[in-house]
Amino acid sequence: MDTLREVLLTATKEAGSIILQYFNGVFKVAHKDGINNLVTEVDKLSEDRIIDVIRASYPTHTIISEEIGELIKPSEYQWIIDPIDGTVNFAHGIPLCCVSIGLMHEGKLLLGAVYNPMMNELFLAEKGKGATLNGEPIHVSTKSDFSTACLVTGFPYRWPEAEVHPIKVFERFVMEGLPIRRLGSAAIDLCWVACGRFDGFWEYNLNEWDVAAGYLIVQEAGGRITDFEGSEYNVFEKQTLATNGLIHDQMLKLIRQSK
Repeated sequence: MDTLREVLLTATKEAGSIILQYFNGVFKVAHKDGINNLVTEVDKLSEDRIIDVIRASYPTHTIISEEIGELIKPSEYQWIIDPIDGTVNFAHGIPLCCVSIGLMHEGKLLLGAVYNPMMNELFLAEKGKGATLNGEPIHVSTKSDFSTACLVTGFPYRWPEAEVHPIKVFERFVMEGLPIRRLGSAAIDLCWVACGRFDGFWEYNLNEWDVAAGYLIVQEAGGRITDFEGSEYNVFEKQTLATNGLIHDQMLKLIRQSK
């Protein structure tokens, strides 16, 4: 486990150094499946470095990464990588973006790291051993009064097929008079729930690389994460609700009432 953790941290930090080097600099920007779904050459540089670090120690492990897709190997281990979560922020010089890497073993999250080099914040979790921010233990908030909760959400570039439009769900929360933020990085959203800055987070249509590391970090910080029905969550779900646990049922109720 020590070696796995060290490889995870090395890959995360070295990719973060690349992001920091290019931040507010000059780089090429392209579009993926939508005009505002961006990818930069720095995404690829970060991804290449992460994969090189992992491959140097674990050449037979499976890798799932946002830009390159899935590199299948006959392994019980899967590295789930977002080389830059929050690429639109990065491309616009907004310092809310990060490297996110999760490690699964036999379908269970084992390790997770999220690193925002511009803020020098490194979140880390190991299954059964808690979560930390820059080496210090973190825990979700203790707020139980939903009426004073501070929430965060995000919106997909392509809206999911849903009985009720996600904006209608958002409207229901707004009508409760709750403060709701949108940071533009699901991995950071999850980590900020984990360390108590936010009390809850929900979003539609996320991918496994957006949530793998943050999912474990929330869990290990004492939080709760489910789908919108309240069922057990996995990183391949398209509905994500993460909270301090104390306001989870209230958030589920509002989401489900919107149907």
